[in-house]
Amino acid sequence: MKALTWQGKNDVRVETVPDPQIINQRDAIIKITSTAICGSDLHLYDGYIPSMEAGDILGHEFMGEVVEVGKEVTNLKRGDRVVVPFPIACGNCFFCKSDLWSCCDNSNPNAWMAEKLWGYSPAGIYGYSHLVGGYAGGQAEYARVPFADVGPITIPDGLDDEQVLFLTDIFPTGYMAAENCNIQRGDTIAVWGAGPVGQFAIVSAFLLGAERVIAIDRVPERLQMAQQQAGAEIINFDQQPVLDTLKEMTGGRGPDAVIDAVGLESHGASPDALYDRAKVATLQATDRGHVLRDAILACRKGGTVSVPGVYGGFVDKIPMGAVVNKGLTIKAGQTHVHRYLRPLLERIQRDEVNPAFVITHRMKLDDAPFGYEIFKKKQEECIKVVLKP
Repeated sequence: MKALTWQGKNDVRVETVPDPQIINQRDAIIKITSTAICGSDLHLYDGYIPSMEAGDILGHEFMGEVVEVGKEVTNLKRGDRVVVPFPIACGNCFFCKSDLWSCCDNSNPNAWMAEKLWGYSPAGIYGYSHLVGGYAGGQAEYARVPFADVGPITIPDGLDDEQVLFLTDIFPTGYMAAENCNIQRGDTIAVWGAGPVGQFAIVSAFLLGAERVIAIDRVPERLQMAQQQAGAEIINFDQQPVLDTLKEMTGGRGPDAVIDAVGLESHGASPDALYDRAKVATLQATDRGHVLRDAILACRKGGTVSVPGVYGGFVDKIPMGAVVNKGLTIKAGQTHVHRYLRPLLERIQRDEVNPAFVITHRMKLDDAPFGYEIFKKKQEECIKVVLKP
């Protein structure tokens, strides 16, 4: 089959690789009909996530048709259309039974690697380094889905791929980010990053009762989408001082909750952002924390800082004094996608939201390297790329 493989920093290639096989009787094989490039894939592309190996198959946002199932998979049959959540979860451990699916104890065969960096291991993740399992990803023609009796959800007739594809990751991720804000009716939420996850965080905040959502970015097409499609007010951080502008927009109090939908590759022209770039360039830090600092400082007293953005290692100069003295709550984590699949599918079926609004580019799998390039460089007004194997 054809698959997109990682070959090194800024080097991905479509190659012919062996077809996946049933390894465990809880596996399924999926013929992929739609897959997407995620913003977090760019961290792999940019070389920020350790333990990648040449030839690793990328991609964790995919769906398709079941073509084979192991003997213990009784919930799926050949021909079913399914969406596959990006965290791989066993369904039986303490964390899965506690609805904390991305913390599964049994799905990362390389847990020892993650434990050295993070203390404990999260769940395995498709196409996202050997640190989280070394699983082949879904930017391919076929994929093996472990624990298929737990993860995939069947899609009813009448919904096309583009309406449901983002149930794999970014819609639940934006929704959980908003849910973590403990939104009350009338709240104002500030979202750093108007990429796809940021767009869904905005939409989800409104679904959960926010009165106002303020999107912060500098890319014109992202800000336009946030304003026109998602309904947010906007701040261009290249043109306006973010903290002062947020104070003015909230009567001096600050947003009730803030969302960092950017993560470890945050940008900015402030002294701390330049400091971050220097530290990372000289290998004195792994992640750039400018947005996280801004979010903490901007949040009102007693508010919540929600962090769906990916961080992989260590962030310097976090203002813990502000966290403590303002009484902030910080909530973060890889998304417990399994928890949200059916509720969000029902919202799509009720026409409360059509997730396809974020798609700007549709390409063949063979064009995936070009898709990565324009997504990274924000060329051609690229916000979200969907690949059709």
